[in-house]
Amino acid sequence: MSDPLDWPAPTAERPIHTSVTLPGSKSLTNRYLVLAALAADQSRLRAPLRSRDTVLMADALRALGARIEDFSGDELSPASSDEVPDLIITPATLDRSARIDCGLAGTVMRFVPPVAALADGTVAFDGDPHARNRPMGAVLGALRALGAVVEDGGRGTLPFSVHGSGGLRGGSVTLDASESSQFISALLLAGPRFEEGVTVRHDGKPVPSEPHIRMTVEVLRDAGAIVDDSEPDLWHVEPSEIHPLDVLVEPDLSNAAPFLAAAVVTGGSVHVADWPHHTAQAGDALRDILDAMGAEVRLDRDGLTVSGGGGINGLDVDLHDVGELTPVVTALAALADSPSHLRGIAHLRGHETDRLAALATELNAMGGEVTETDDGLRVAPRQLHGRLFRTYDDHRMAMAAAVLGLAVPGVVVENVGTTGKTLPRFTQRWDELAHAAHHVPQP
Repeated sequence: MSDPLDWPAPTAERPIHTSVTLPGSKSLTNRYLVLAALAADQSRLRAPLRSRDTVLMADALRALGARIEDFSGDELSPASSDEVPDLIITPATLDRSARIDCGLAGTVMRFVPPVAALADGTVAFDGDPHARNRPMGAVLGALRALGAVVEDGGRGTLPFSVHGSGGLRGGSVTLDASESSQFISALLLAGPRFEEGVTVRHDGKPVPSEPHIRMTVEVLRDAGAIVDDSEPDLWHVEPSEIHPLDVLVEPDLSNAAPFLAAAVVTGGSVHVADWPHHTAQAGDALRDILDAMGAEVRLDRDGLTVSGGGGINGLDVDLHDVGELTPVVTALAALADSPSHLRGIAHLRGHETDRLAALATELNAMGGEVTETDDGLRVAPRQLHGRLFRTYDDHRMAMAAAVLGLAVPGVVVENVGTTGKTLPRFTQRWDELAHAAHHVPQP
């Protein structure tokens, strides 16, 4: 008997030509929420993302004392449509104990503990079973070095507790952030509220997903913080008031990956509205990656259009800074006309699941030839067959499976609902895409 959470991925019978509008960026929404909770006055986020990760962040900050509501006055809840009201955030009082559910959200389990260190009370953190495998030791150790009291039983993972005393000394700290750039972003976001600010030095292998740190620096500056990132692997945030925000959240470019990949797989064209011309989002790298794989890529004032039709090229690419794109890029590589080598992504072994092992296991079970290397994957295209594609509760795995299903009949995606972590209504959006008409709607 099939699981009701499993979803038969639609196969495209013709080239897909359509236009897609995506909700706001998870990475930006959660960074703005943290800063708004620490700000000097009320903030407004326009077109924020409503997904499991952002609701978990809002719930965590609300547990610490912040008030987060719709502009209409309703409490924040997951989105049931693309019409998302503004969020109004009244800063946290940070005078209470709390229990925080992190789910599988790296931004919650890493960004909120430094905020909890400012609270007057004990804040306990836990999450989904898979979340207990995600590395936390570097950021917890850094918090201790900055004056926080943290209990984790020596595990360096969830569950743990932060015992706040109403403030944090801050100062200088050195850590190894080679497992996640979020370790650095977490300390920088709360840094203006530390008594001495914070100076963070990275000592280790290159930091992955460094565009996300640049994003953190940009949103801090948007909120009036003084940040010095002029030296490699060194960031300094001065102690200061955090100004209230009134910002429009950009669409989530990483969530565009499966939709744009659909154009390449089917030889059609997909237009994503409102693609920014200047952005700190890692997903903007899709333009170069898809171009290298043989697509025609055009960015104009109305958005981004990707067109396929000339086949799919294999590629040799370093995805170190854009690891979140790896599952969809791997799916494209498995359908390409030549081998691919995806490098610089060893850190994906510590994400929602071990993404390298998961991708190799699931694609090889479909008849593919995917080999793990020390820092990535080698993909040799083979004839694939449909079967149950396990997602390991990882939203990016589910999106990769949907892309494969366009070309491979019989792909069934296990627990496709995990896509709600960052992209609500994924299956509805995907069904609309797969059955799109031949003409391109005017953006």
